[in-house]
Amino acid sequence: MAWTHLTWCRSIRSLRGRFFTGIHALSINTIFKKHPLVIALQVPTASFLMLGSFLAHATTTLHPGMERTIQSGSRIDDWVIDSNAHLISNGAELKQSRVTAGNLTLNAGTKAQDIYASQGSQINLNGATVEARSSAQYAINLQGSQMQVNASSVINKNGVGILAARNFMGSNGSSVSVFNSLVQGSTQGARTTSFSQINFVGSDVVATDEDGIGVLLYGGDVTASASRITGGENGVRLSYESPTLNASNLVLDGSHVEGRNGAALLVEGDEYGATEADIQVLNGSTLTGGNGNILEVTGGSTANMNVDRSALVGDVVVEDGSSAKVQLNNGSWLTGQLKNVAELSVNDASHWVLVGDSQVDALKMGGGAVHFGGEDEFYQLNVKSLEGEGTFIMHTDFATHQTDFLNVEGKAEGQHSLMLAATGSEMARGEPIKVVHTEGGDAHFSLVGDTVDVGAYAYGLKQEGTDWLLDPTRRGTSTSAHSVLALFNSAPTVLYGEMSILRTRMGELRFSEGAGNGLWMRSYGNKFDVASNKNGAGYKQVQKGFTIGADAPLSGGDGQWIAGVMGGHSTSDLSLTRGSSGEVKSYYVGGYATWLDAESGLYFDGVAKLNRLHTENDVTMSDGKKAKGNYTQNAVGASAEFGRHIKLDNDFFVEPYGQLSATITQAQSYELSNGLKAKGDRSSSVVGKVGVTAGKNIQLESGGVLQPYLRTAVAHEFDQSNKVFINDQSFNNDLSGSRVELAAGVAMSVSQNVKVHADFETSTGKKIDQPWGVNFGIRYDF
Repeated sequence: MAWTHLTWCRSIRSLRGRFFTGIHALSINTIFKKHPLVIALQVPTASFLMLGSFLAHATTTLHPGMERTIQSGSRIDDWVIDSNAHLISNGAELKQSRVTAGNLTLNAGTKAQDIYASQGSQINLNGATVEARSSAQYAINLQGSQMQVNASSVINKNGVGILAARNFMGSNGSSVSVFNSLVQGSTQGARTTSFSQINFVGSDVVATDEDGIGVLLYGGDVTASASRITGGENGVRLSYESPTLNASNLVLDGSHVEGRNGAALLVEGDEYGATEADIQVLNGSTLTGGNGNILEVTGGSTANMNVDRSALVGDVVVEDGSSAKVQLNNGSWLTGQLKNVAELSVNDASHWVLVGDSQVDALKMGGGAVHFGGEDEFYQLNVKSLEGEGTFIMHTDFATHQTDFLNVEGKAEGQHSLMLAATGSEMARGEPIKVVHTEGGDAHFSLVGDTVDVGAYAYGLKQEGTDWLLDPTRRGTSTSAHSVLALFNSAPTVLYGEMSILRTRMGELRFSEGAGNGLWMRSYGNKFDVASNKNGAGYKQVQKGFTIGADAPLSGGDGQWIAGVMGGHSTSDLSLTRGSSGEVKSYYVGGYATWLDAESGLYFDGVAKLNRLHTENDVTMSDGKKAKGNYTQNAVGASAEFGRHIKLDNDFFVEPYGQLSATITQAQSYELSNGLKAKGDRSSSVVGKVGVTAGKNIQLESGGVLQPYLRTAVAHEFDQSNKVFINDQSFNNDLSGSRVELAAGVAMSVSQNVKVHADFETSTGKKIDQPWGVNFGIRYDF
């Protein structure tokens, strides 16, 4: 029967039309092209053929206005449903159905063969299964009709699952809504024509043939929400019905489209006409092309693809003579090549990732970014025009001078940023590296953060004519080098922060009069702000820790000597350049000896300490990437303080003192994960300090003594040379200079055995400020 129809159609070959019913699409498409007269003939012809098939079987007819409900077990028959008639099936089995301006409802458990509906018919499937006969081109053929499908299956193993077409020679299209259902065809899962629309929600649409098409649009509209569309060749093919009915529209909302052997989406045209396609890829939708292409545009067609809140992987390929525009919006990603694309807009924090050399006629940047592949891949992007504002993320091998390259063959306008990949390796040759070329325009390019880290140094960008080059003459210290210098510099402040707590014990010891054994504990915290030197290695350091000690009077001598041991732990967190950070964990043991002369008020306090420092370096480079490193080193420190406690009237006292402290830190070498090599020589620090403490002893009714005090001192760092080598480049960590210290505290004898203490201090200096330092302690004598 189908071959008879094909023979008849060949007699009007000159009309160049396309049938939508009754003829297998692969045969007809190679012969006829969408002429209106063929469209006008298609429905009567199809109706005639279907009527012939009905006459070959027993048929039940519902005449105009009739309504009938059939149940499971009813006679299996063909059905003809006329105007305003309504057939309802509750689990029955049907053969073919022909509905003309009528209604057909197939409820749960119903099994039916192919359905033809025209002239405003209404079809409803609720938990039903429609499976076409082997000779049927369509499982469901709608001509100017409506259908709603819920939790059902529509299957055609030898043709198309669903056709949504318009009435011939009119604009009365079909409308289909498919919810949580399966639509399966061999050649096509679904097809729609001009003035018709299919909406898929939570559904699967499949074409099983190797050259099958999941959904075919002949100038129609298709929307898919939370659905999957799969075709053997293309997931969705957008075509035209006639030269004037050539607009096909596809909306994907949280859906996936796959072409197993070809492109996910194909916009096609030919010698008879071209397609104008509008494609919306929204809310996490994805596209997969078996040939690597997510979109192909052919035959002089045009496509506009808007990607919104979605991430796509694959190429966009446009045939010569065709045109495509792509927009990336609201944080969307596109990873792939664009071949012969007329316009790309990268907007709203969206990203395009090149996977090869690419070309775009017009590149419009609206706050997005273009990524030039991976670290060891160097690509060239050619554009005929550039405008807007955006970021280009590029890579350069500073040893070989290989680089990604932006080539604007025409006018470049707007403000653009370059984020060049940072490295821990040094630049091999001090020559400029060209990264951008333009032919004119007022575009301005700058480096993100104004510099790019290259080994120990950071380099800037310069303009030469209409080119932009990395400038080796503009250099400062790199972020990695900043971090290395800061970490090597942190040891003295770590050690001094730990040792400063010992001198605050003097008030407690005087309460005890050096007469008994004692246990004590201190918890403490310090913040240091280290100013940037000529290498820019400034940082902020926050330290917290605790110390536990025990001491006893010495039996020899004059009985005024006290000796003790201590141990403790501190953690120092460093805030560095560009969000980099460091951490120093210190573990220490030490000993001390104190001499007190009650009669003269003279005292001496000596401390020696051994440290093990564990250092972690977490660098944020100029391109935002991380580099890490760690090392351990030993350190020793010692301090000697001599002073006098002078009693004044009314229980006031003053205590002038002098102190000399020194630390030596072991040399150490390590390498950051970005390849930067660091070596710190053995470093030292020598600090001299003179100061005075003034306070008052207040006798409490409870029998205890309260001793508030104020302290001021001037300290000076004498050591000026602590060398650090970064990639064999020499830097000097110099923290020499003076600072003024102020402190306030209180010591209290709570009872004969228990003494407590609290102290707050601050200092301001040329190289080091201490915004605050606090410690709290308790001593128990027994």
